[in-house]
Amino acid sequence: MRLRFHCQNRIGILRDIVSHFVDYGLNVARGEVGGEHGNAIYLHIPNLLNAQLATLKPELEAVPGVFGVRRVSLMPSERRHLELDALLSSLSDPVMSIDMEGHIVAANRAAGQLLGVRIDEVPGLSLNRYLPDVDLPALVRRNNARVNGLRIKLRDATFLADIAPLHREHHDDVASLAGAVVTLHSADRIGERIYQVQRQELRGFDALFQASPRLAALIREARRMAPLDAPLLINGETGTGKELLARACHLASSRGQSPFMALNCAGLPESMAETELFGYAPGAFEGARPEGKLGLLELTAGGTIFLDEVGEMSPRLQVKLLRFLQDGGFRRVGSDEETYLDVRVICATQQDLPKLCAEGLFRQDLYHRLNVLSLAVPPLRDCLDGIEAMAQHFIDRAARQIGCRMPGLSPAALARLSAYHWPGNVRQLENVLFQAVSLCEGDAIEPAHLRLPDVGAAPGLSGIDLDGSLAGIMSDVERRVLAALYPQYPSSRQLAKRLGVSHTTIANKLRSYGIGSADS
Repeated sequence: MRLRFHCQNRIGILRDIVSHFVDYGLNVARGEVGGEHGNAIYLHIPNLLNAQLATLKPELEAVPGVFGVRRVSLMPSERRHLELDALLSSLSDPVMSIDMEGHIVAANRAAGQLLGVRIDEVPGLSLNRYLPDVDLPALVRRNNARVNGLRIKLRDATFLADIAPLHREHHDDVASLAGAVVTLHSADRIGERIYQVQRQELRGFDALFQASPRLAALIREARRMAPLDAPLLINGETGTGKELLARACHLASSRGQSPFMALNCAGLPESMAETELFGYAPGAFEGARPEGKLGLLELTAGGTIFLDEVGEMSPRLQVKLLRFLQDGGFRRVGSDEETYLDVRVICATQQDLPKLCAEGLFRQDLYHRLNVLSLAVPPLRDCLDGIEAMAQHFIDRAARQIGCRMPGLSPAALARLSAYHWPGNVRQLENVLFQAVSLCEGDAIEPAHLRLPDVGAAPGLSGIDLDGSLAGIMSDVERRVLAALYPQYPSSRQLAKRLGVSHTTIANKLRSYGIGSADS
């Protein structure tokens, strides 16, 4: 059992506290001092029973300078270790800490996989076995400063290494070097890294497209909801940018400087989803780590947790999530201790949750807890008035990533984009245009460069906005027809002949809808 003593910082107080455990023949395995002013003492007493604690607690709180005693799940050092382990495990790039003899002190799972050993076998390995041509400790001593982008070869793969020296606290010279942290980036993914950096240049709502009036209205609504602490439910099809919207709401809130964690509930087995979200206690099940694991909720304390595809959540997890939303408390897997946290919950789904509730597949009470605030992200097919601006942005970004001259977008290609049904929405548009830029060898992207599968084509009236007057609806249908046919008949005269109307009529309509050049 682990105890936290809120106490006065005075000489002898630890001796006075520990003496009570000696009287009961209990061994104190470890102790730590915490708190901003040393006003907290943590003790780990492995054999202390709940009944003994109930008897001892009044005696302990009667010790002069002790203001309160309570159970805790982790010692401060254990929490720091688990947080660091969770952080390192979440990184896809190999990360290693080495000493000044070149031995690995610690590493993440990706580094263990790269070296071909289990993670518990990594500490103590000599990096010289894997890097015979590079003396990293000598490099660190020589530079005594951060080194970025050092090209190295490890196990027949090329990496760019970022090396950050570690210094002892009380020295500034070379002798103070304690080691270094080495992060390896695959040379094949450098373009992707640059791309990700560029994507982060714009943050929050500034990173979201507002070229379409419907998207602009959504952002205005989201800005009003972002500062509120109530749960938020985001509805939208796949690829519409629900997580980007959730991140923007987080950044625009008072929690913006605190963690934002995301968990996709789809496809995860119930047990894995539960341990990822809520964590587990030491020795909770066979194969569990002896020190336990912090869940995403605890790593998000004070921030925002984003649960994607919440409609896929198992009934058991729905109960635990409902309980957390009601009183802020939960239990780790295998633990009977309550943990209380301040975390905002934002959920997203592409499913019809009221329908799932009616079918008994989703809890009605949980739905109402999640649906305090709600946002509906429109599909791309309903925002085609802004597709040209989106396309230009994605083309520019793809050209920067690939390192080529930015091509234009031909009228026929734009018409093809405008006529497509976009089952994958904005994410699909981005991917299609990235591929188009990579295929384009001329000055402009043409329809032939656009790899648009017709799988899942929208039938009947699907995708047509039926709001508004008949004239408005018919105008939308007319625009779609012209946009779909224009790539095959790329002039007003050809298209007029195909549709059996006058050249002037078609030219005026093409000009009105911004399709093609409307010339003859």
